Amino acid sequence: MTDTELFPAGTTVVRRDIHAGRVWTAMPQRVVADTGTVLTLAGWPGIENLAPTSWITSTRTGDDATRKSGLDELAAGTWTLGRYRWERTALRSHCLTGEWFSVHCFQDAVTKEPLHWYVNFEKPYRRRPGLGIDTLDLCLDLVVAPDLSAHRWKDEDEYVQVRRLGLVDDPTHREVERGRERATAMIAERTGPFAGGWSRWEPDPHWPLPTLPAGADRA
Repeated sequence: MTDTELFPAGTTVVRRDIHAGRVWTAMPQRVVADTGTVLTLAGWPGIENLAPTSWITSTRTGDDATRKSGLDELAAGTWTLGRYRWERTALRSHCLTGEWFSVHCFQDAVTKEPLHWYVNFEKPYRRRPGLGIDTLDLCLDLVVAPDLSAHRWKDEDEYVQVRRLGLVDDPTHREVERGRERATAMIAERTGPFAGGWSRWEPDPHWPLPTLPAGADRA
């Protein structure tokens, strides 16, 4: 596979966050569609992921201080990876080629009720032959109502922290600001992944659970 070849529908790709030549997170997902412009992925409960142990601990305990200490570890390059299983929600992810954000639809995995859209600001993804895509979460998010009637910014304090730590430099910050404008315009104009509104979905019952391949923890 070359960087320009598409991922076949139904195959597994791994979405990874990479910083300083190391894997920060890795999540296997199933390809729903790949147009070359938009890569649509699916994830659901039971999928095993890699994440920093500080983040896993904060998720289990609700300790915000531990979560923020994970960003200090990211800046220092001292994080350690652990494994955890995705729970409770199903998500459909729209990765937009060349954009500084991706768009995700979260719904209850049992009832299929929509929970929210989630705009994740991140570096434009790169395709990795035979593996998936690499990016880096920039710790700023936009949570949008299922009917697109309202939205709120999330983790702005973490974004201030990564700016202070030097993880987001001035050129990157300018790209994020432009990304904010594009994302909110898509919501207002009902374009991009938001066109057509919300549609319930569920994984193809013939799809096996996506799994992490050997070497997913090596950048």
